[in-house]
Formats: sequence, structure tokens, C-alpha cells
Amino acid sequence: MTGGFFAIFDDIASLLDDAAAMSKVATKKTAGILGDDLAVNAQKASGFAASRELPVLWAITKGSFRNKLIILPIAFLFSAFAPWTIVPILMLGGIYLAYEGVEKIYEYIADHKESKKETQTELSEDELLKIEAKKVKSAITTDFILSIEIVIIALGTVLEQSLMIQIIAVTVVAFLATIGVYGFVALLVRMDDFGFTLIEKAQDEKSFIHKIGRLLVISLPKVIRALTVIGTFAMLLVAGGIFMHNVHQIHEVLHFMPSLLGELFVGIIVGSMAFGVHLTYIKLFKQTHIKT
Repeated sequence: MTGGFFAIFDDIASLLDDAAAMSKVATKKTAGILGDDLAVNAQKASGFAASRELPVLWAITKGSFRNKLIILPIAFLFSAFAPWTIVPILMLGGIYLAYEGVEKIYEYIADHKESKKETQTELSEDELLKIEAKKVKSAITTDFILSIEIVIIALGTVLEQSLMIQIIAVTVVAFLATIGVYGFVALLVRMDDFGFTLIEKAQDEKSFIHKIGRLLVISLPKVIRALTVIGTFAMLLVAGGIFMHNVHQIHEVLHFMPSLLGELFVGIIVGSMAFGVHLTYIKLFKQTHIKT
């Protein structure tokens, strides 16, 4: 009987070791999306009064956990009963990521970004709460789309493992992604407030504390912009990698390129095609709407 218990514990330990190893592999595969996730959520969680930043971020974080609880069981059902659907779903997600990356590049080049400056001091409390709720909803929706990609990419790396290892590894990756991303965003959105606190406590403008505080205040928008750029290229690389690894013909044609360059090239091509289709649809829709 005792030997039976030890055998069970040994099996559990072995299962957890395998799951931990696969979790590490899956985390590396999904790391490319996290840059964009960080940038998007840092932008959406900033711009509020200092007293509201953390409550807003906590609301988004809870929404992210709910997203994972919805997505994970569905993904595991597909894996268990229709594993052949994982790669097509992954590639559809790759098209979306490539589209998002190209769209951001297009907006930057065409200078179509609108800087919406809201004069919140002129709004009532109810209006501010409505704006806050709208931003939270938008952030949770964006998180849902990115969460699907994180889960599917993680699942794609462990498809050859047993269902139990898939469940443990992908669940760990999904929730670590939420904790890591939103924990880092929480630090980011409070960085300028911490800087202002240091500036206020500094007795001299030339003091080290004052300089550190000023550096933190100045750095926040630059950090967010840098994350946006990194996230954009990360999306293109992840999307390109999905097609390079799952479409043999593409891999054969571009085998002469360095891996990263090839993935970036494929990501830009796929994203440009998807973005072109979207622009054509919008143009045709407007023309039809005008005629009617």
C-alpha cells in the first residue's frame, strides 16, 4: 500500500516536472505578444486621476482573468476533440496580429493618429465614470483577443503532450501572462506619480532625489512609446513565425533568410494583404452607403 502511494507521488512529481518544462517553452513562444499587451494596457490605464489609475487597472485585470477562464476550457475542448483546428485558429490569429502590426505602421507613417485630449475637469462625475467604464470595456475586449493568441500559441507548443500536461502548462502560462503584464503596467502608470513625490520631497532642484523624480516623470511617455514600437515588431515577428513554421512552402522559399528577418518579412506581407483587404472593404462600404 505504501509503495502504491509513493508510486502515485512519483507520477505526480513527474507530471509536474514535464508541465513545468513545457510551461517554460510555451512562455518563450508567447513572449512576443506581451510587448504589445504591455503597451496597449499601459496606454489604456494611464490618463486617469492618480486616485483612479489603480482601481481602473484592477478592473481590467479582473476582466483579463475572466477572459482566461472563458478561453481556456474552450481551447482544451478543441485540443481534446478537434486538435486539427488549433493550427488554423493559430494562423487566423497570426493574420490578425500581422494586420494590427501593419495598421500601426500605416498610422505612424500617414500620421493619422489622433491625440484626444479630454478636459476631465469640465466633466461631471457621472460623465467621468462613463468614460472610465468605456475605456475599461475597450481594454478588456483587447485583452480577450490577445489572450486567445497567447493561449493558442502556448497550446500549439504542447499539442504533442498529454492533455493533462497541456492543461497545466497552458493554464500556468495564461495566468502568469496576466499577472506579469498587469503587474508591470501597475508599476508603469504609477511611475510618474512616484517621480512627482520625489520632486516634492527634494529640498533642492539640483539634488539627486529631484533628478531621479524628474527622470521618472519624463520617462513614462517615452517608455510607453518604446513599448508600442517593440510590441508592433513583436506582433509581426510572431505572425510571421506562425506562417513560417506551419506553411512548408513559405519556409522553403525563404530558407535563405535569417530566421528573424524571414519572420518579419512574412509578417509584413501577410499584414499588408489583410490591411489592404480591410481598406478595400471600407472603401466599397462607403461607396455603397453614399449611393443608397
